[in-house]
Amino acid sequence: MRKSLGVALSCFVLLTNSSPSIAGDSEAKIAAAGAQPQASHELGGPAWQPWTKDLFTRAKKEKKLVVLDLEAIWCHWCHVMDQKTYSRPDIQKVLAQHFIAVKVDQDSRPDLSNKYEQYGWPATIFFSSDGKELAKRSGFIRPDEMLALLKKLVKKPVPEEEGSVPTVFSKDTALPAALKEELIKKHNDGYDPKEGGWGTQNKFLDWDSVEYALARGKEGDARELQMAKETLEKQLNLIDPVWGGVYQYSTDGDWKHAHFEKIMQMQGENLRIYSLGYLQFKDPRFLDAAKSIAGYLKEFLQAPEGAFYTSQDADLKPGEHSAEYFDLNNEERRKLGVPRVDKHIYARENGWAITGLTSLYMATADKQYLDQAIKAAQWIISNRAIPGGGFKHDASDPAGPYLGDTLFMGRAFLNLYQATGDRQWLTRASDAGQFIAQHFKIAPNQAGYPTAATDSSADNEAAQAKPLLDENIVLARVSNMLFQYTGKKEYKDMADNCMRYLSTPEIARLRRILVAGTLLSDKEISSSPAHITIVGAKSDAAALTLFQAANRYPVSYKRVEWYDPKEGPMPNPDTEYPEMPKAAAFACANQRCSLPVYTPEGIASSVENMMKSQ
Repeated sequence: MRKSLGVALSCFVLLTNSSPSIAGDSEAKIAAAGAQPQASHELGGPAWQPWTKDLFTRAKKEKKLVVLDLEAIWCHWCHVMDQKTYSRPDIQKVLAQHFIAVKVDQDSRPDLSNKYEQYGWPATIFFSSDGKELAKRSGFIRPDEMLALLKKLVKKPVPEEEGSVPTVFSKDTALPAALKEELIKKHNDGYDPKEGGWGTQNKFLDWDSVEYALARGKEGDARELQMAKETLEKQLNLIDPVWGGVYQYSTDGDWKHAHFEKIMQMQGENLRIYSLGYLQFKDPRFLDAAKSIAGYLKEFLQAPEGAFYTSQDADLKPGEHSAEYFDLNNEERRKLGVPRVDKHIYARENGWAITGLTSLYMATADKQYLDQAIKAAQWIISNRAIPGGGFKHDASDPAGPYLGDTLFMGRAFLNLYQATGDRQWLTRASDAGQFIAQHFKIAPNQAGYPTAATDSSADNEAAQAKPLLDENIVLARVSNMLFQYTGKKEYKDMADNCMRYLSTPEIARLRRILVAGTLLSDKEISSSPAHITIVGAKSDAAALTLFQAANRYPVSYKRVEWYDPKEGPMPNPDTEYPEMPKAAAFACANQRCSLPVYTPEGIASSVENMMKSQ
């Protein structure tokens, strides 16, 4: 959920193995590391404990197993699990006698959330006292099933699955031809020709699949373009018609049975893709959808200081379905109350929001969206920055740093640089890349970057950070763009390392359908972006008009720069530009550039002529 990438987009695992990691949270934080566990009487259930570094040391000492309940407050079935399963006295008794019961808000611990995201929320993982996984379960566990499983593990604490064979990572920095064709076939075959979208059980906008289809469509593949447009049209059914914002997904194989949680990754990525879709198709419905999401963010998820909260619950009352509530108009809803908003401010979630808002600004030139994005970025820089260019997750972050916070803020800074030409944002994106290289180390003979900084004290399987597919997809693309914008080989090396991970067959084949992220990474790293440079003073209105037109060129893989001679050489001096008597745009490819273009209307054809020569 896409969170990641990826992340299951529901409170139960998706059969399509969905995309990047998405997250939710509770007003009463239960299990962020270092937080006080919520007492048994507050939940009507076990005496929940936090996930701490000494958890398994304690488990060995007490001769107990460990059960981890990964929850999300927006998840209906998490509420039901608390009310129906963990409230049973016989289950509480077994847990108290034989287990340390740990409840974690999955959004507060991306290392755990990312590791178990394929199980959806709630995810329930059982461990031996030395941290070995014994069993994993996806979604709601019925009380009798839970009691039987607990008793079975107490009687015979052995893993249900055999130990995994160590991965032998690829040496390829691009997808081998046969594997690439296999993934393209998965992408094409996974499309639902009847209902639209990828996959047939749960319906949602998989942003990687739509973005890849748009890229292929721009190259002339009519079917890919149609698949992208149909999915964007169908996803309109999941836009809240009253408050705006996008619901998480729909069940029943159609787009009419929404689950109503509103999660930041869904908002940010839908905002980004609808902005891109509008540029491609010029369909006002897609622009309206993007504006609707932006309006929802401002009204419901923007903190007074300008940064963004995390999510809004699906249920007005935890555990009760809210379909009738969301059929009401604004006045009728507000009479009954407003579903809870998780008011934690995380760097990763703000990175998603900033990128989405900046994308909408580039599509519209409406400065309110850029102002909101910059205000949020400045707050995160002031309140979540770590020396050296990284970001912590929350105000108190004893288990971090996590890759996602620095990665998605780095991506947001790159987007801000593209949108403004302001070099401070490229500097911050470069600093984020440096921080990742220094703190997210990879072991010899491995590939990819782990989801959390390596903990040298980790002495058990449960505490070991591992690379995650969706994060490495995004990191491959971000580091490649850093290379394009700066010319620094270290970023090319970072992208290549990600591709060694993504090109490993068992990693590339993890998903049955949603493989477009890997294809996007391979496509971009193997080619040069559309490169448009505006030459002219930053104070020149004509130069600004050309710059904004360049950012409206309808592809996501583009390098847009603004060369003002007063600022000195470009960050990547791979191309030299003459000083011009008036503002001009140049399109470049293969060490050659177009003639100067002086009108916004001429930019697209100039770019396409140059790209044909590649």
